[in-house]
Amino acid sequence: MIGRREFLGSLAAGGALGAEWRNRQPGMTYRRLGRTGFMVSEIVMGGNLISPDNYEHVLAAIDMGLNYLDTAPAYGRGQSELGYARVIRARGRDRFFLTTKVSLWDGNRNRLYREIFDSLPGPDQKRLQGRVEGELARRGVLEPDYLVNYFPAQAEQVRAAALANLMSEKYGRSIDREKNFRRLIVDSVEESLKRLGTDHLDVITCPHGASTPFEVLGYPETIEAFEKLKKEGKVRHLSVSAHNDPAGVLRAAVEAKGYSMAMVAYNIVNHRLVDAALQEASRNDVGVIAMKVARPLHDLRPGFQADPRRIALIEQAVPGPLKAPQKAYVWALRNRRLAAVISEMGSLELVKDNLPLASGARH
Repeated sequence: MIGRREFLGSLAAGGALGAEWRNRQPGMTYRRLGRTGFMVSEIVMGGNLISPDNYEHVLAAIDMGLNYLDTAPAYGRGQSELGYARVIRARGRDRFFLTTKVSLWDGNRNRLYREIFDSLPGPDQKRLQGRVEGELARRGVLEPDYLVNYFPAQAEQVRAAALANLMSEKYGRSIDREKNFRRLIVDSVEESLKRLGTDHLDVITCPHGASTPFEVLGYPETIEAFEKLKKEGKVRHLSVSAHNDPAGVLRAAVEAKGYSMAMVAYNIVNHRLVDAALQEASRNDVGVIAMKVARPLHDLRPGFQADPRRIALIEQAVPGPLKAPQKAYVWALRNRRLAAVISEMGSLELVKDNLPLASGARH
């Protein structure tokens, strides 16, 4: 297993070579993840369904050549990270790239500003809500083919973030930024490292689920916390993830300079609204992993029925016998500006269904 000393010593070498390989296996196709230099499997492992009782299929995926694991404290309230700790013990830390997120950051920010909002007189609340709706309409972020509707409270999540942005203009000094932004990130990473049973991460993601560009550009504390952790040898690269306004958030990550990569919603429904930002990220060597690639076509929520129009789009783009979610991954991987797609493979069956798609012969 690579320890922190070896990890720090390898940074210069990895940067000089411009490409870092882990767990390279025949039959798996790899792509460079932007300026990280990581050569990642075209399909990477989502962590939402991982736990100490559900992790052995991850070992099978690694044996097939998968080499990038994604998790977050929010997934199973820490159970996902504890599950990956067992993967690390079974396969070793040097077989894959590991990322976790700072799950509390965005929700904590929105909650703090909401508490101030709730204390305001009714007319002030109404004025602010009107500004929020006007801003969202101007940006078009709630348009059905851009929002896509991945989960029930998605639109309210966007509104909460937009309200917090407006509130920060006047009430930003009321928030203890050191405690709630910078220190929160450092503490979250320290706690994740303990649960994972490792002393370093290849990537940290903050914000976890940005809904607006301001969350990336308006908080220098994020870069400060990252630089502190990087200097200590605990993290290597910074990322952001976004279900909402993926184009706006991706452009912000490029503009912010400190971000090496991003994981954003990208699929056959929203791609026309994201492609220009993806091209900009590629020009600036910001690596992109596509998420929510199959969600418009397949969802485990009770009563979910895929929109026939969306099914028709993927059937036309990828004809043949594959299942609709598999076709969605194949379609996305045709875009060479993407480093990988992430799949929430919660079982061995899904690993066997999806991981073989990460082959040049498929797309």
